[in-house]
Amino acid sequence: MTGILAGLRIVEGSAFIAAPLGGMTLAQLGADVIRFDDIKGGLDNDRWPITQDGRSIYWAGLNKGKRSIAVDLRSPRGRELLTALISAPGEGAGIFTTNMPARGWLAYEELAKKRADLIVLNIVGARDGSAHVDYTVNAITGFPLVTGPVGHDGPVNAVAPPWDLATAYAGAMAILAAERHRRLTGQGQRIVLPLQDMALAATSALGYIGEAVINQVDRPRFGNEIFGTFGRDFKTRDGRFVMICIFSDRHVDALATAGGFAEAFRKIEATKGVDLKTDAGQPGIGRYPVAASPLQFGAAPRQPPKTAPMLGQHTDEILSGILGLPDHEIAKLHDDKVIGGPR
Repeated sequence: MTGILAGLRIVEGSAFIAAPLGGMTLAQLGADVIRFDDIKGGLDNDRWPITQDGRSIYWAGLNKGKRSIAVDLRSPRGRELLTALISAPGEGAGIFTTNMPARGWLAYEELAKKRADLIVLNIVGARDGSAHVDYTVNAITGFPLVTGPVGHDGPVNAVAPPWDLATAYAGAMAILAAERHRRLTGQGQRIVLPLQDMALAATSALGYIGEAVINQVDRPRFGNEIFGTFGRDFKTRDGRFVMICIFSDRHVDALATAGGFAEAFRKIEATKGVDLKTDAGQPGIGRYPVAASPLQFGAAPRQPPKTAPMLGQHTDEILSGILGLPDHEIAKLHDDKVIGGPR
């Protein structure tokens, strides 16, 4: 197998989305990902959508590039074979990812007896061990109450499973981080990635928690409009829909030119007393709950969350510490407006 991750072998025991997609991500980069399933098929073997003859398009979509092994998971000999496969020797081997219950013969403690530097990623519902899927986790975040058309009464759950997708890619990254740690230290570890923590970390990163705590407000529904900037859907004369979004001054100019809206924009600015190209900023925010990384590495303590830097806060430190620039040269760069400090 070729690819940037050629030489890496991951054994996967999985079902549904997060773990299979994470494994597929690594497989598409060249890793040898071996998925094992029961000889009668896994839980998602026939999951919809399916073809007219019953083949799962869903399963095919989430397992591209992998190798597959079918084993009787209830058989002691079958479990013995999979244990040997997971703990097989090799510099890039000894990596196992699963979102199945990791207990008994699949427990990290049991598998690590066969290979001390084993890396295991356990994707779980919540850190207390309770079961969750994307749709229940999404309800916990509160997003169903801000999703949907303005004036709608009741929750609207997501069609796409955002937290499964985020967890998949975070899990793939975690495996690579643990593999690097093993190469540097020789140490394996168990990584725990709760789906619920992934969702809450993303919710925190997007500012929803901070907004609720600092501003004491609940975000209302905005339908297809984008909160914090201009963005909404428009229906065309021929019955189609387009989504127009503005994220920069250049977009304002481009939209004015493309649609012939320059004069209309000027009237809006004059009537409303606004500048369509000006954003208001707030230098200080205050204290509010923030999330740390949802990843729990067995070989390193979970780090507390850190604050975001002020713009340019570490300019001098980086130029001095990494590029070795002397103080007088950094000062001249400031004077020449080539670099900026915190603001």
